[in-house]
This record gives sequence, structure tokens and C-alpha cells, in this order.
Amino acid sequence: MLGENFVYFFTVQGFFVGIIFGVLKSFDAEGLLLYTFFITAFFYLFSHVIVAFYFKTIALKTYMFPKDIHEKHLDIFVEEIDRREKLIDSAMKITDEAIKVNKESGHHNA
Repeated sequence: MLGENFVYFFTVQGFFVGIIFGVLKSFDAEGLLLYTFFITAFFYLFSHVIVAFYFKTIALKTYMFPKDIHEKHLDIFVEEIDRREKLIDSAMKITDEAIKVNKESGHHNA
């Protein structure tokens, strides 16, 4: 949702909340208008604060992300995983050979 659309939506919600609150709390037309105006204005200003903080955090996240450092770390992790996979593969080959030798020696004794 665009920030502008959020402000519109929140302002309309404030208008309806203001009307409902004004009908419930006021006893004359002036009170209804005042409640509606102040609550709508509050929702309007509050929505701008929310949108401003949202875009500020979005902008900070894009500028503060150290992409090069993360790529270097990920390359190190990939190399380490490859090294460990090779180590595990060689250990599996040794284990398979040991099992094969044990089976062959077990059959000769029986």
C-alpha cells in the first residue's frame, strides 16, 4: 500500500470514528462537528507520523546493509561447506571400504 493511500484510508477511518464518537458523546450539532473534526485531524496527523517512520526505516535499511561484507562471509561459508562435504565423502568411502573388507573376511572364516 502506498503511503498516500494509507493516509487517505486512515483519515476516512478517523472521520467515521469521529462521527460515531460525536453522536455518542455530544448533545448538539456543534459538539458533533468538534468531535468529528478533532478526531479526524488526529487520525490524519497520526497517519503521517506512521508513514514517515515507515519510510525512514525503509530508507535506513537500504543504506545500512553492507552487501560486500555479507557476500564475503557467504563465500567463506560456501567454501567451508564444500570442504566439509569432501571430508565427509572421504570418510564415507573409507567406511564403505572397511565394511566391504569386513564382509569379505567374515565370509572366508565361515
